[in-house]
Amino acid sequence: MLNPQQQAAVEHCDTPLLVLAGAGSGKTSVITQKIAYLIQRKRLAPSRIAAITFTNKAAREMRERVGKLVSADDAAALTVSTFHALGLKFLQIEHERAGLRRGFSVLDADDSGGIVKELAPKGVKNDVLFGIRNLLSRAKNGGLSPEEALAAARSPRELEAATIYDLYQQRLAAFNAVDFDDLIRLPLRILESDAECRDAWRERLRYLLVDEYQDTNDAQYRLLKALTGERGGITCVGDDDQSIYAWRGANPENIDQLGRDWPNLRVIKLEQNYRCGKRILRAANKLIANNPHLHEKKLWSEHPEGAPIRVLECKEAEHEAERIAAVATTLAEKHKARWEDMAILYRGNFQARPLEKALRLARIPYHLTGALSFLDRAEVKDLLCYLRLLTNPSDDAAFLRVVNVPKREIGATTLEKLGQFAQSRHSSLLDATRSDSVLRQLTPRPAAALASFATLLDELRSASLHESAADLVERILKRTGYAAQIAASTPDAAVRERKLGNLKELADWFRAMQKGGNTAGDLASQLALLSHADRDEPGNAVRMMTLHAAKGLEFRFVFIVGCEDGTLPHEGAIDEGRTDEERRLMYVGITRAKELLTLSWCAQTKRWGDIHRNQPSRFLHELPQDDLHWQGKDPEADKEITRETAESHMAKIKAMLAGG
Repeated sequence: MLNPQQQAAVEHCDTPLLVLAGAGSGKTSVITQKIAYLIQRKRLAPSRIAAITFTNKAAREMRERVGKLVSADDAAALTVSTFHALGLKFLQIEHERAGLRRGFSVLDADDSGGIVKELAPKGVKNDVLFGIRNLLSRAKNGGLSPEEALAAARSPRELEAATIYDLYQQRLAAFNAVDFDDLIRLPLRILESDAECRDAWRERLRYLLVDEYQDTNDAQYRLLKALTGERGGITCVGDDDQSIYAWRGANPENIDQLGRDWPNLRVIKLEQNYRCGKRILRAANKLIANNPHLHEKKLWSEHPEGAPIRVLECKEAEHEAERIAAVATTLAEKHKARWEDMAILYRGNFQARPLEKALRLARIPYHLTGALSFLDRAEVKDLLCYLRLLTNPSDDAAFLRVVNVPKREIGATTLEKLGQFAQSRHSSLLDATRSDSVLRQLTPRPAAALASFATLLDELRSASLHESAADLVERILKRTGYAAQIAASTPDAAVRERKLGNLKELADWFRAMQKGGNTAGDLASQLALLSHADRDEPGNAVRMMTLHAAKGLEFRFVFIVGCEDGTLPHEGAIDEGRTDEERRLMYVGITRAKELLTLSWCAQTKRWGDIHRNQPSRFLHELPQDDLHWQGKDPEADKEITRETAESHMAKIKAMLAGG
C-alpha cells in the first residue's frame, strides 16, 4: 500500500522526477514499485531499466524486493547496481574505447596506494601521502583528466598531486588496470566525447532510477546526465538533509542542478515517516530546521509519542561507556530487547575503544562495523590477486603480491632487477620472467624460481579456460601449496581454521555467482567493488558504528555518544564553518531510532595527554527541550537511571561470581 505522494512518484514517468524522501519515508518502496510499474504498465523492457544505488548490499536488497513484484525473467534482465558496478559493466563492453584490453584488472585501495607511494618523493610522510591520494581521487571524482588537473592546480601540493596523477595513469595503462575512481571517470569521458557511443547507451538504458541521489559527486551527476540526455527518463530519490559525504566528494548542490538542467523537472515530497516515534521526529525536525533549504519539508508520523529522549551527562569517556552498557543491559533484561535491536553511534572510530571495553565487561555481544572485513583478509586478497594475474598478465600489482606467496626465495633485489628490465622493455613483470636475457642476469636459485612461477601460471591459465572460478580457486590452493603453507605455518588451530574457512567461503561465493557466464576475472573485479558494509553479518549483537556508516539503517534503541562541542560537531568543522553538514550527521543519527533515543556527552575528554573541559553539543540545545530529559533536572527520572545502573552492576557481579 502506497500513500498518495508515493503513488504519484511511482506513476510520474513523462518528465524528470525528483523525489525528496525524508528519513524513513519508504523511498525503497517507491523505487521498487516504480520499476514494476514501468515494466507492467508502461511496457518498458526490463533490460532497458537501470536502478542505481551506493552499496552492493542496497542493490542486492532492492533486486530481491523487485523480484517479488515482477517475473523472475524480468528481474534477471534488470540492471540493479552501484554506480561503480555500472561503470565496470560499461568498461567491460567498451574496453577498446577506453584504451583497455579485455580482462583488465580493478585495483583495490591497497594496490593503488602502493603505486602512489612508489611515485611520490622518497621518505614522504604518511599524512602527506594520504593528502596526495585524496587530491588525486578528488580530481577523478570531478571528472578531470591528468592534463585538466594540472591546469586546475592552485597550490604546490595540488601541482605535485597532478604530476603524480599523470605518472599514476601511465602506470595503470601499463598494468592494463583501472582503479575505483576510473570506473566513473572513464565511462564519463567516453560518453561525453563519443556521440555514437552515447546514443547507443541512451538506447540501451531508457530509464534510470537513482537512490541516495544527494550522495552523488560531480562525475556521477555528469554520468547520469550523459546517459539520460534531453529525454529525461530519470527518477532521482534523495534527501538533502541526509547529505553527509561532502568529505568524499558528494555534492548536495546536485539536487538544485537537476532543476536547472531539466526545467520540466517535477518535485514530489515524501514527508510521512514510518519509522520514528513522534517525539524523536519532532526533535529531528527542530534540529534540521536550523539548516538552509531550497525545498522545505517537515516529516510527520502516526506512531505514538514514545519515551522522552534521554541526555546523559558523563564524567569522561570510560564513565560514558559504562552508563551506555548499563542502559543496554536493562533494556535486554527488563524489556526483553534483543542485542541486535540496539546501536551505539559515534562521530569517529577513536570513540569505540572504551565502549568495547565496557561492553565486554558487561558480557554484551557487539559487532564493530568497519573492522577488518572478509575481503581485507590477507589470504583472500592473495587468491584474488592470483585470479587477477591469470586474467590479466599485465597486472604488475597482483604479480608483486603473489610472486613470493607461498615463499619462493625471490628477494627484493631480484624483483628490483626484474622491474628495471620490464621498464626498459615496456613489458609486464610476468613477461619479463619469460626472458632468458633477464634470467641470466640473476643468480640460479631466484632465476629458477621465477621461471617455475611463470610455468605454474601458464598451467593455471590453461585450466581457467575450461574450469569454473570456484574450481580454479581450489586448483590454485593445491598447485601453489598455499593451503598447505597455511596449515604448516599457523600453529593456532582456531586461526588456521578461520583462514582456511575464508578461502572456502571465497570458493563458495564464486560458485554462487558463476551463473551468467562470468569469467574468474569478471568475478574478481566484482568482488573488488564490495565494501565492508556489503559483507557485514553481525548476528544478535549490539551494532557499533560511526554516524556516517549508520545511514540507511534503523534500530529500536539508539545511543549517540560524544554529544559535546568539539566532537559532534567536530572541532575541525566548527573552525571551518561546516556545522551544517555536522548538523545533518546528527539528524541522520537521531532518525535511526524507532522507539528510544539516548544522547550522552562527557564533561571532560583527554586529547594528546591533556584534559579538556567540554560543553554540551550546541545541537542538544537546538532540540525541543520539552521532549528531552536532561539528567539532573527530573529527580524521578534520575532515580530510574540510577536504579538501572545499580541493577547492571549487580548483574555483572553475579555473572562473575557464577563464572559466566
